[in-house]
Amino acid sequence: MSTSTSEPGTDAWEPSAHEREREAYRRKQTIRSAAIAAVSTIVVVGGAALAVVSSPGWPRVQETYFSWDKAVDSFPAVLDGLWLNIRVTVLCALLILLVSLTVAIARTLRGPVAFPLRLLGTAYVDTFRGLPLLLVLFLLGFGGPALELQGLPTSALFWGASALVLSYSAYVAEVFRAGIESVHASQRLASRSLGLSHAQTLRHVVLPQAWRRVLPPLMNDLVSLQKDSGLIAVLGVVDAIRAAQIETASDFNYTPYVVAGVLFICLTVPMARLTDAFARRQGFHGAGGML
Repeated sequence: MSTSTSEPGTDAWEPSAHEREREAYRRKQTIRSAAIAAVSTIVVVGGAALAVVSSPGWPRVQETYFSWDKAVDSFPAVLDGLWLNIRVTVLCALLILLVSLTVAIARTLRGPVAFPLRLLGTAYVDTFRGLPLLLVLFLLGFGGPALELQGLPTSALFWGASALVLSYSAYVAEVFRAGIESVHASQRLASRSLGLSHAQTLRHVVLPQAWRRVLPPLMNDLVSLQKDSGLIAVLGVVDAIRAAQIETASDFNYTPYVVAGVLFICLTVPMARLTDAFARRQGFHGAGGML
């Protein structure tokens, strides 16, 4: 029910008493839920913090892992290393998109003529999805320079980034393939009946729809790539983790590792929240919320 003013020339609308009661009830429930969430969070976090700081070994742990002076001293070096991680992430992400999309298209080609391409794509995906990323880093990081291939650099950074690209492309290729195969076959048939070639159908009909469907999981893979870029430190590349290790080696105070962890969290958490927000806009209601 609603009421409206009877003044001539006006169409002002006023909510009914029943609707105002419902709005007030919804606001009350929202405030109640927020208060309960805040109290429960304070109780859980406060209890965990109290258990940690009251433990017998906390003073030693605080001195070793949470030294403010050590954090301030090591921050510039760790931040400089993080800039390398960011550059590696951006470059690898672009190459992963290119390689994975090529593999996904090869795996979705039809007909006996394309069987070798499908076989190569399947072998590539199965191989690099079956190998741990750390093992791929060791194999390429130490074996690649030993090959002395003409035209390829021998730096650990190049081979470490190559390992990230090859490993992640295998996973992302499956994401793209799922998106391509999710487009109904009638879409392809309709485009071919209009005179479009296979390449034109793929470019103008299939891939645009597939891209919109797989963008949320692709953003999630980017979040994972951001933190896994730190694994190149095992090859000696001075990124954020290696810089923290160098700073730690001087006095065996592990605060620089905590600094590096905080910086990585500052990178990944905003991207994760952006991924959740985009997923909800796309209709993926499984994305986590605050309450």
